[in-house]
Amino acid sequence: MKAKSKYILTILLSISLITGCDQGFDEINTNKVDPTSLAPSLILNKAIIATTYLDGVSTLGMLTYNFGIVQQIITPYGSSLSGGNYNQLNNSNTPVVWVNFYRNVIKQVVAVVDQTKEDPMQANIYNAARIWKAYAFMILTDTYGDIPYFEAGQGYISEVIRPKYDPQEAIYKDILKELDEASAALDKSKDAVTTDILYGGDVPKWKKLGYSLMLRAAMRLTKVDPTTAKTYVTKAVTGGLFESNADNSIIRHTAIYNNYIANHLAAREKTNFYLAEPFVDYLKTNNDPRLPVFAVRHVGAKGGPEQTPAIASSDPKVQIGMPMGYNDVTINSVLAAKGVVSLWDFTQANLRTVLKLDSPEFHVTHAQTQLLLAEAAVRGWVTGTPSEYYLKGVRANLEQMALYDASAAISETAIQAYLTAHPLVTATALEQINTQYWVASFLDGSELFANFRRSGFPALKKNPYPGAEITEDFIRRMPYPDSEIIVNLQNVNDANARQGPNDLNTRVWWDKK
Repeated sequence: MKAKSKYILTILLSISLITGCDQGFDEINTNKVDPTSLAPSLILNKAIIATTYLDGVSTLGMLTYNFGIVQQIITPYGSSLSGGNYNQLNNSNTPVVWVNFYRNVIKQVVAVVDQTKEDPMQANIYNAARIWKAYAFMILTDTYGDIPYFEAGQGYISEVIRPKYDPQEAIYKDILKELDEASAALDKSKDAVTTDILYGGDVPKWKKLGYSLMLRAAMRLTKVDPTTAKTYVTKAVTGGLFESNADNSIIRHTAIYNNYIANHLAAREKTNFYLAEPFVDYLKTNNDPRLPVFAVRHVGAKGGPEQTPAIASSDPKVQIGMPMGYNDVTINSVLAAKGVVSLWDFTQANLRTVLKLDSPEFHVTHAQTQLLLAEAAVRGWVTGTPSEYYLKGVRANLEQMALYDASAAISETAIQAYLTAHPLVTATALEQINTQYWVASFLDGSELFANFRRSGFPALKKNPYPGAEITEDFIRRMPYPDSEIIVNLQNVNDANARQGPNDLNTRVWWDKK
């Protein structure tokens, strides 16, 4: 009987303990510190930050391809740094834009659009996200051509894990539509998003960004669809464009959150990249006051360790750009003729001004916008004279130098002297405008590559490197990543059938001969 009583007591005690442990279980085991979701405005900020890359390695796409193709920054080295310098395929660096944008920027910005589209209280963040989405997709489609667009970023939302590739023509027409609708819908009378990293909730500035980006997108179509281009140029001007450098779309950096191109060129790639001869020569020939802002030369350096501040000079007279078409061995054959003692003696990008660790990066600028208006005026698409827009654009970029560092500011006297010496000439207007766009877009790799292909200016000579793997004079696009071929082969094949072979030679839709 005693044994039976003990057994019953044990069962009752166990039940009591189990019940007791369950009391307050949910409260005790709920994390009240870590967030389970983020506000859409913070996710949009994350997408904006990711647009200028998440680490130094990701910048190799620009350093090895974009800058080299447009002959502004070049490396004589091969292996992991080969690309536009040799006109060769480097499977490590051609996918970096794709990987970063689809895994980060597109995923985040599509999520913001999805979360806010039905909420009238978040109308401004919804439309700002649509504008940024358009900007991000422009970079992607300009780089690769036909890409996943309408089904992109839907993996978590609709479980679309193998999105189809859309024709670039359809992508651009939807981008223009989105920019038109989103810019018009932004309303300063509605709640501002004060956590916005670009403009601190300044809705009119977001509106101007949308219309200025619309102008850029419209001008991409000058060769393939001038009617649509003109229509949207007119809409952009009517809507209201950037009016000064205060409107520029800028990502700001600090000593903690670095400019990653600067970080890369100040560290592991410090001795590997140099300003290209065509860029330096253009600036020198035209007595351009931006040259000392952009450039520094370690005069007489015979090796990387000798590139010290003691011999660094930004004096325009001593700058010598690295010639195109050489590797780190063959370049030794031209050192004496170029007036340098080693490859480390050539001019580099200035780490004290434009590439300080906390230097800003620019997405869309007043200078670029005015220069595009100058071209639109040449084409008769806007009122006003091409010369007026041209001079405003050049001036805006000269004044923009002060945003890098106080020491980089160009005096009003120097600005006036440069503008007086370089008036717009009707016979060469398109070349002048787009060559200035090339200078004004320094360090903006995606835009440099895109506008060079669209306009054909500046009139650069073919990179003469003997091992080139391209059939034309210049690389026209980046091929799709191998990862897409593995996981999304049918859609890649469909895109290749429409667009052309998956290589460096195939032109995107708007890049018409």
